[in-house]
Amino acid sequence: MSHSCSCHAQFGQEQLSEIEKLLEPYSGDPGSLIQALHKAQNVAGYLPREAQVLVAEKLNVPLTKVYGVVSFYSLFTTKPKGKHKIHVCTGTACYVRGASQLLNKLEDELQIKPGGTTGDGQFSVDVVRCLGACGLGPVVTVDEDVYGRVNNGKLDDILSKYSRE
Repeated sequence: MSHSCSCHAQFGQEQLSEIEKLLEPYSGDPGSLIQALHKAQNVAGYLPREAQVLVAEKLNVPLTKVYGVVSFYSLFTTKPKGKHKIHVCTGTACYVRGASQLLNKLEDELQIKPGGTTGDGQFSVDVVRCLGACGLGPVVTVDEDVYGRVNNGKLDDILSKYSRE
């Protein structure tokens, strides 16, 4: 998924203008809410309140419905995410093979809890329930890359790879 994410840029009028242009094809079409939200999120990597209000107005949808969709679907976020998005699977197979130790290590190394983003905007960490690779547990993804049978040593290697980018 490629987009012009300036993930930690200040969200402001420039982004709102860009979203407004992207929403033109969906104007007045409440049935296009999810597509419109994806377009809006791709502008800055997240959906602050201002973007949600604009989507609601353009599609003629109540703001409560927009917020309901944003908060229900895990692909949408109201907080800026890091340049590199780390997901740790905590499904049963991954959990019993050490996913919680990986989360503890990420908290120590990056100084953030799951759901957080590092102060420099490099990394965000989230927990997922299943990535569909149970035989490879514990599984960690970074952006689009999938890593199986991750232990603390392998996690160090993974973090250092993305720290250089």
